[in-house]
Amino acid sequence: MLHTFAVYVDNKPGVLNRVASLFRRRAFNIESLTVGHTETPGVSRMTVVVDTDEYGARRLEAHLYRLVPCRRVDNITTAPSISRDLALIKVAATGNARTHVMQLVDVYRARIVDVSPESLVIETTGTEDKIDSLVEVLRPYGVIEMVRTGRVAMARGTTPVRPIAPRVPPRAAPDVSGDVGNCSV
Repeated sequence: MLHTFAVYVDNKPGVLNRVASLFRRRAFNIESLTVGHTETPGVSRMTVVVDTDEYGARRLEAHLYRLVPCRRVDNITTAPSISRDLALIKVAATGNARTHVMQLVDVYRARIVDVSPESLVIETTGTEDKIDSLVEVLRPYGVIEMVRTGRVAMARGTTPVRPIAPRVPPRAAPDVSGDVGNCSV
């Protein structure tokens, strides 16, 4: 089963590598990973989709919380949520085929963002199934190139969201390097 995690992390160099390495070390394959800024300065949000069972999802959540740059982890798999994917698809389209492709784009509520003499670039957002369906319909015309963002997801409604707490640096341990004190062996 695909599990979707919303992971809030410090926006610092190396954080993505640390999170991806955690998944690699635990032998989980990331199906989709998107990262972007949040409404809180200095905090980024990762939407990570992983194919695992319920036990594996709980383990991953616990391991993510142990990472220093992680501030919050939400497993939104079972929560009512909205998820979308964005795709740019370059399709070979000349002459009569161009008209057919443009009609298909309208049916899927996508839009054409670039036109050249030999091709069209189509932008579409929606569920992964909708985008897969559009790609299959466009395939006979010649899909030249495609890029997809991966899933982004957000819980619906006004479900209580825990605020992202500011990172508190750990307290420094007292310096005992020069003070040996009374030691008996």
